[in-house]
Amino acid sequence: MKARVPQRYAPFIFSVIQAAVTTGIATAIATGQTTALGFLFVKHWLSSWGIAWVTMVPVVVAAAPLIHRSIAMLTGGPDHRDQR
Repeated sequence: MKARVPQRYAPFIFSVIQAAVTTGIATAIATGQTTALGFLFVKHWLSSWGIAWVTMVPVVVAAAPLIHRSIAMLTGGPDHRDQR
């Protein structure tokens, strides 16, 4: 299967997906604490998730390189992703 997106965009795509999964779970938990399951839950969760995701994508994209460098410094490796 041929790649559809150039490899150079992999960190950005990872950040978008990671932010979606993380914010989706966190907002579902928070919404579930205040709303019974059902249509109202879905309505409130989707609204909260959308706001959280749009907010977190730029944060994750900006923070990822910093986190990678910090981990490399803490572990003594050139890049923690290369350490197995």
